[in-house]
Parts: sequence; C-alpha cells; structure tokens
Amino acid sequence: MGLAGCSSTPATGSSSAQLTAKSAAPGSLHCAKPPAHPSTAQQEKLPDKSIAAGKTFQATISTTCGPITVQLDGTKAPQAVASFLQLAKGYWDNSPCHRLTTAGIYVLQCGDPTGTGSGTPGYGFGIENAPADNAYPAGTLAMARTQSATGNGGQFFFVYRDSTISPDQYGGYTIFGQVTTGLNVLKDLADEGTSTKTGDGPPKQPISILKITVIQKKA
Repeated sequence: MGLAGCSSTPATGSSSAQLTAKSAAPGSLHCAKPPAHPSTAQQEKLPDKSIAAGKTFQATISTTCGPITVQLDGTKAPQAVASFLQLAKGYWDNSPCHRLTTAGIYVLQCGDPTGTGSGTPGYGFGIENAPADNAYPAGTLAMARTQSATGNGGQFFFVYRDSTISPDQYGGYTIFGQVTTGLNVLKDLADEGTSTKTGDGPPKQPISILKITVIQKKA
C-alpha cells in the first residue's frame, strides 16, 4: 500500500501480551513482545456501506504498546468505516504495524496482517473524505492505499504530528476517524525512530495490534 507518493514498505501469545502491555505515560513507552503474526491475509468480501452510514463508532485498538481509542465517522466515510467494522472482527488480530515515517510526513501505518505492506483483504474501494487542503492533523486516522482510485483495502495510518500529504494522480487519502486517547503512544513510538535509521521504515520499537473492539455510539 503506497502512501503520499512513497513506495510500499516495508512468540508470545496475545493474551499474555495484553497483560504486560501498559498505557504509556508521556515520555515513556512500555511494550510487550509482539506475538507471531499471520503469514497470509484473510480474504473477505467488501461490506455494504449502509452498515456504517450516518453512524458513529468507538474502537479500542489494543496493541503491544498500550491501547489506542479512535472515533469512527460513518457519515463522512461510510465505506471505510464499514470495512473497518468488518475487519475488526479478527482480521487484524496479532498484526504488526509495519511502517513509520518521521520526516516530511508523520504517520504510523498498520493493517497488513503479514507485516509486509502488501497484504490485502481481497477487495478495494474508492476514496472518501479526502481533505481539499491536504492537511492531516495530529490524531487523524486515514486509509492507506495503492496508487489507484479504488486502492483502499485493509491498511490504514495514524497521524501523530500535523502533516501535509500531497495527493497522487488519483486524489488524497480517506479520513475516517480520529484518535481520542493514546496519541502519546504513537508519539513516543515515533521518538524511538525506525529500524532502518532513515525517516521511513519499520518502527525500531515493534508494535502489533492484538485485537480491536468496536461499539456504536448513541446519537
């Protein structure tokens, strides 16, 4: 999955990892050893966007470095949120976040169970709610995609610092949610840098999604 004109990137059981992972306080990061991740990405069918249209959801993303809570906007990005709801039911369990950028744009990219950056759920969909000014504020949750108008799939990225991300020939990137708690986890992870010692690569401190739980918020 490409992002912002950049090329694609790059055992402990989940239950014990959940017990040892702690919510990081500002300036400190406490991470458990990531579990073994799947070797292949489960194939799914694209869900109907009506599942999420006009609704708001709260998702708690349990990671090896602590929980990250996000609010999902099914009004502005119904297809992306419907996809997230479906894939949250196990597709991302024990999946690593495979790409961190610390120069130019400031994001952590996740959502490929294989950790290679090329895994997909077997479907694609179009761009929704891309910002006209190319601004992605800190806390933004957006879809990563291939260089295609229908290149959204299972990969997404967290923005941990205000970023301007230039669109490619097909447009920008779908914003479908906002981090409500846990932004400090992302910032502290970014402070550790990348394993490649460049501004774009796997995070030096590995982080994996253990599981995701979602509830619908009342109107």
